[in-house]
Amino acid sequence: MLIRRPDDIPSSEITGESLYQNRRAFIGTAGTLALGSVLAPAALSALSATGRGGAQKDDITPEKDATTYNNFYEFGTGKDEPAENAKDFKTKPWTVAVDGMVKNPRTWALEDLLGKLTVYDRTYRMRCVEAWSMVIPWQGVQLKDIINRLEPLPSAKYILFHTLHDPRRMPGQRSGVLPWPYKEGLRMDEANHPLAILATGMYGKSLPNQNGAPLRLVVPWKYGFKGIKSIVKISFVDRQPLTTWADANSAEYGFYANVNPAVDHPRWSQAKERRIGEFLKRNTLPFNGYSEQVASLYAGMDLRKFY
Repeated sequence: MLIRRPDDIPSSEITGESLYQNRRAFIGTAGTLALGSVLAPAALSALSATGRGGAQKDDITPEKDATTYNNFYEFGTGKDEPAENAKDFKTKPWTVAVDGMVKNPRTWALEDLLGKLTVYDRTYRMRCVEAWSMVIPWQGVQLKDIINRLEPLPSAKYILFHTLHDPRRMPGQRSGVLPWPYKEGLRMDEANHPLAILATGMYGKSLPNQNGAPLRLVVPWKYGFKGIKSIVKISFVDRQPLTTWADANSAEYGFYANVNPAVDHPRWSQAKERRIGEFLKRNTLPFNGYSEQVASLYAGMDLRKFY
């Protein structure tokens, strides 16, 4: 499988070819993509990212921590509840409906939607609005490649994602903690940025249920609640959509959700973060350390107003 290296993605964010060739390519299945082999711990260590704007070195978060400390309210509000409540969640078969301002509205089988697209290994810092963070090795396809396949109309200015709504299978949806189904969106220029991916795996394995199987959004310069999980619908629209957390509490959760240490959450500071597995807090970096790649998307915007 070809490994592309777009010019505007730093080499530290892309797995080297020698590491990539140590495992087999993804195998498409009825509802997910599985890896033929697992990256060894030494290989995962070599994927660690270097912090932007400082000398911080970001070691990969242990897999156990990343798969047992989760925000996925569809399976419970406790950090340990998703791993327990999602263990029997079935993701095969899986379909994704596409509608709105698009050339050919239709429902795709997941394997057809992802078929023949290049799969990347990307190690990203992930920052939660609750002021904790992780470093996770993802596998997935560039969102812009999916967009090209779906052929949105020129009138489409935003892309909106929907999580599965099935209270029988997702017990957290039986509560009124959020307005269901979960929805998140991006401006089209954000969605077409090469750092944005739709993840199908992590740690060299298929994506676990509690982390959003079989398909989730990863946008590493934004707070974690933008990373919508278990996607079943993609809509192209011409106006900024109402997203779930903005609907639930617009004073605390804005549409953009860019990591900004200078703008506090109303109930806590965003200047520092606790990396899972570390005792001391570290400084939070603007755009989660990806300023060099993404700051130009917001040139001229008041990032205190458009939070």
